[in-house]
Amino acid sequence: MTTQAEGHRRTPILIPRRLLRTGELHHPAVLDEARRRSEKLQLRLADRITAFAGSMNFVWIHAALFGVWMLFLERNPWPTLTLMVSLEAIFLSTFVMIGQNRQAAFQQSRADHDFETQELELKTNTELTRQIHVLTEELHRRFIQPA
Repeated sequence: MTTQAEGHRRTPILIPRRLLRTGELHHPAVLDEARRRSEKLQLRLADRITAFAGSMNFVWIHAALFGVWMLFLERNPWPTLTLMVSLEAIFLSTFVMIGQNRQAAFQQSRADHDFETQELELKTNTELTRQIHVLTEELHRRFIQPA
């Protein structure tokens, strides 16, 4: 049996241009980061590569390619395949770091936005509390003190 929260769970959109086109309600920091990332070609390309490299399609395609390479293209001990896999690992680790940097920038942006919002709410609540206190003192002065 699924809960209501599980029924509304959705897959996160990893490519900023797609996120902006959905029209769904998102945190303002998410939308700002998506706009920033969709402006530059190299960031868009990095997002697409990272989204593909983090998918099961990537795993299946590589398993098939490595299998074909090992069986038909190269014999023992596969020196060219080792070189190719090492180079790919270098590039993929770079994309992982790009993704981590993006996530850190997003978290910082969201934390800043949340802090500003909470500060504004605190100031508003403090002012309302002061006004209630003044009103309470005035009511006591007018209606309770004379008796």
